[in-house]
Amino acid sequence: MGLKSVLFVLVIVGAMGAPLMVEAQLGIVGSLLGLIRIQGTVFCTANGNIGINGTATPIFPNASVQLQCGNGNIVSTTTTNNMGVFSILLNPLQFLLSLITSSCSTVVNTPLSNCNVTLPSTGVLLSRLGFVGQTMEGILNILNVAPNGFEFLPSL
Repeated sequence: MGLKSVLFVLVIVGAMGAPLMVEAQLGIVGSLLGLIRIQGTVFCTANGNIGINGTATPIFPNASVQLQCGNGNIVSTTTTNNMGVFSILLNPLQFLLSLITSSCSTVVNTPLSNCNVTLPSTGVLLSRLGFVGQTMEGILNILNVAPNGFEFLPSL
């Protein structure tokens, strides 16, 4: 019985120290581990932005949001939740932050009339992207990117 108790204690102590050892061993590589998070809110207005009234501005739930880069290449697609919020996660080993903020846009293809029948039924909302800071969660470095402000583009 004594040997089993000692072995159990050693296993527990080793397991408690494992996360610290992993973080220490990763060193600089640990700071490279991360994600690029593109997050924003789409409002049910003529330009998709928050209105003058602020909190009284209706949101746009269930809107399709695309991340388009270069000449309209669709990189990712998501849908806003019931609060009008969307989130897209990208691997920073596949996408450079500088390219995302210089050559990518978020595009809302869902007609504005879906959230308010008095708004246009054709056209898209488009926003360039900007870096807004980073967040550390354990060894994970999250680069936060957000739309700079949507504009309505009528269909051609």
